Amino acid sequence: MPTLYFVQGFRAKGRKLEPDQPQAARSAEAAIAAAERIAPSRAGVWAYSADVDVEADTYDEPKVLFKAGTLPPGLAE
Repeated sequence: MPTLYFVQGFRAKGRKLEPDQPQAARSAEAAIAAAERIAPSRAGVWAYSADVDVEADTYDEPKVLFKAGTLPPGLAE
């Protein structure tokens, strides 16, 4: 199964967190570097990977590679 890597930031909108569109990365290292780069400008950010079953078009549970700041409850635990 191929592994995909993503980075997603969250912006504070009052008391709510508004998610950015997840951005794909080429590797775990690239995802972590991108998350570290945007962390100072976001309320929260996480980098994660997910194994994909292409034939079934399903994703495994995400694996947290990096997290910083405030994230929505239940995310990145």
